[in-house]
Amino acid sequence: MSTDTTTLPVGRYAYDQVDRTFLSQRVAQFREQVARRVAGDLSEDEFKPLRLMNGLYLQLHAYMLRVAVPYGMMGSDQMRALAHIARTYDRDYGHFTTRQNVQFNWIRLEDTPDILEHLAGVDMHAIQTSGNCIRNVTCDEFAGAAADELLDPRIHAEILRQWSTLHPEFTFLPRKFKIAISGSPHDRVAARFHDIGLVARPGPQGRPVFDVFVGGGLGRTPIIGVKLRDTLPEEDLVAYLEAIVRVYNAYGRRDNMYKARIKILVQALGVEAFREKVDAEFALMNRADYRLDPAIVDGIRARFGIPPLNAPADAEQTLAASRKADPAFDRWVRTNTHPHRHEGFICAVISVKPDGGIPGDITADQMDLVADLADSHSFGEIRVTHMQNVVLGHVRKDQLHDLWRKLAAANLATPNIGLVGDIIACPGLDYCALANARSIPIAQKLSARFANPELQERIGPLNINISGCINACGHHHAGHIGILGVDKRGQEFFQLTLGGSAGGDVAIGQIIGPALPEDETVDAIARLIDTYLVLRHDNEQFLDTYRRLGAASFKDAVYAPA
Repeated sequence: MSTDTTTLPVGRYAYDQVDRTFLSQRVAQFREQVARRVAGDLSEDEFKPLRLMNGLYLQLHAYMLRVAVPYGMMGSDQMRALAHIARTYDRDYGHFTTRQNVQFNWIRLEDTPDILEHLAGVDMHAIQTSGNCIRNVTCDEFAGAAADELLDPRIHAEILRQWSTLHPEFTFLPRKFKIAISGSPHDRVAARFHDIGLVARPGPQGRPVFDVFVGGGLGRTPIIGVKLRDTLPEEDLVAYLEAIVRVYNAYGRRDNMYKARIKILVQALGVEAFREKVDAEFALMNRADYRLDPAIVDGIRARFGIPPLNAPADAEQTLAASRKADPAFDRWVRTNTHPHRHEGFICAVISVKPDGGIPGDITADQMDLVADLADSHSFGEIRVTHMQNVVLGHVRKDQLHDLWRKLAAANLATPNIGLVGDIIACPGLDYCALANARSIPIAQKLSARFANPELQERIGPLNINISGCINACGHHHAGHIGILGVDKRGQEFFQLTLGGSAGGDVAIGQIIGPALPEDETVDAIARLIDTYLVLRHDNEQFLDTYRRLGAASFKDAVYAPA
């Protein structure tokens, strides 16, 4: 395959025939395994590790297939393939996850090999989207486009994807393992809530260096990761990460799944003892075998297509005129765009959270439209965010108004990014066998309650995260307002946490008091937000007001008698 970047898919690594042959063989292998399960030659216990290695879960009502979207990057052809799967094998929709992946919730086991074959046809798969292995490496949704970026993290995310995929030593870790990487001074990947979080920046001679955080995570025991090393040279990136995972694999607990994550190991040993073990392992490794030579990195970079960023000289003026003429468009630009490194372009965020809708759900027709708009407005490139939205990373400013009109016609132009309507929620008890409560109805009621865009802008930045159980797939501990579904004697209740943050001011939300029944939860949150609007200083954001005043004032509002 040519390495001319103008012929490669923009934004993502271009597969070659070796990659495609591997995927084809993998699909054929799983097809045979499914046939044996259907025939009864494999029991569910025997089949379970095989299906999990291919991203297939057995949930409450059906099988769920989780499709990998490496570091959140895909092309229009891949989005159209997902739309086809939604129409043909699911119930006409898919669901974007907080790992920048896509889930289909109503899959028949017998159809799975055909789905995987269709995915392989567009260089996609479901490998390592489940199981106790290194999962999808996530990165900044504005990677390679953001004006504030110091270093494009996608190249190293791809290197880590290749290193970790089917790694023979790390296929059966004590528990699942998650890595995130950022190249911006503003943390948009929740780096310190990951098993390993990497923050990259240029170092000597322009080569990258990495700050390495370890032992973060949410779930039953939320912990903020600690810095294990700073200024790690690029050449040692793979070796040092392998040393970390080796130590975890050797010492991580396997006798108790709730204490099996690396965060528990780091806390049990203490960060200094853990660092000593990693450094000892690192010293024993043959570093030459792992050395990430600049030629290797540049070779990976060469397989990413680069968009030709050419915009008219008056693109900015055209956008300004459109904003002045159309107040609804102006509001959407304020909330749903991000500055681009090229002055004639802008990053457009497509909210997959309409008023009263299900966060992260997208229909097959909407997928096809996003694919078409990516082709016409963003070089065929699409990004999935860990906030369960979609980004077109390279939109010409003079074409942004046309993009917005087409999105609005498909109910994809809700102006709520970063606001109270931009709710993160897991599927909850509507689908998940682990959940205690339904996340979706609470999210729908809250987004409908705060649907007024003027009200959302007046409230300002406010993150609401909802999880249906303590596993925290909705990252409720990281929300400014977190909502956790709990079971109380067979009834669904919801526990509130306040003050969490996944950004540079990272914090774990604190429980404010007893859990509330479902029919009281939305009203309680509305009272909480009303209280914030009364108590805040001029233009003070919710998190700052909460940190200034503490929980007492908000607790009174939450538990005020009806």
